[in-house]
Amino acid sequence: MIKKVATLEKVSKTYGKDDLVVKALDNVDLEIYRGDYLAVMGASGSGKSTAMNILGCLDRPSQGIYKLNGTPVENLSDDELAELRNQKLGFVFQQFHLLSDATALENVLLPMIYAGVDPKEREEKAINALEKVGLSERINNRPNQLSGGQQQRVAIARAIINNPSLLLADEPTGALDSKTTEDVLDLFDKLHETGITIVLVTHEDEVASRAKKIAKFKDGKIVDLKVI
Repeated sequence: MIKKVATLEKVSKTYGKDDLVVKALDNVDLEIYRGDYLAVMGASGSGKSTAMNILGCLDRPSQGIYKLNGTPVENLSDDELAELRNQKLGFVFQQFHLLSDATALENVLLPMIYAGVDPKEREEKAINALEKVGLSERINNRPNQLSGGQQQRVAIARAIINNPSLLLADEPTGALDSKTTEDVLDLFDKLHETGITIVLVTHEDEVASRAKKIAKFKDGKIVDLKVI
């Protein structure tokens, strides 16, 4: 039986109050299974980023239930959510969010330091992750010594270092040229082939076409969900 990694059940998210209420998500149902590669699309204000934030435990639903690995998360404390993000979720953003004074290896190590992993083990795992993304020769380089594509690969290595249940990528190719975009998407394909579950937010059809499923958001609702 294929396991559900993440489930949104009748999830709504509102901001503001009285006459200034904005409904960013409206009664959304979504099931993400282990091994899925889902692209999330929609215009600005469609709800796609809000859905991503809830999936990433960066925000809480106003109504409805979000389950990660079968466990409802909306009643967890902030500390419990932080631990969940560190151990069960990986994040890749349009901006790389690397520490400028740290090497590639040191940047990738960070999530394991917070998780309390033994120093020797975390160095071995970080080197392994950098090898997976094709940067074994660059482990001692700092971000200013790396191209944009290489910096994004470091960010991806950092995101997968704790073997997350879900890898969330928010416009991960938005700051890259077309050739580097292809390279990064090839890397996502390879990671998906190893069994990693990926949810990728994009506004580009070409990027979305690399996924196996596409969910289109409009006015806070999923208006189309298809398998490619």
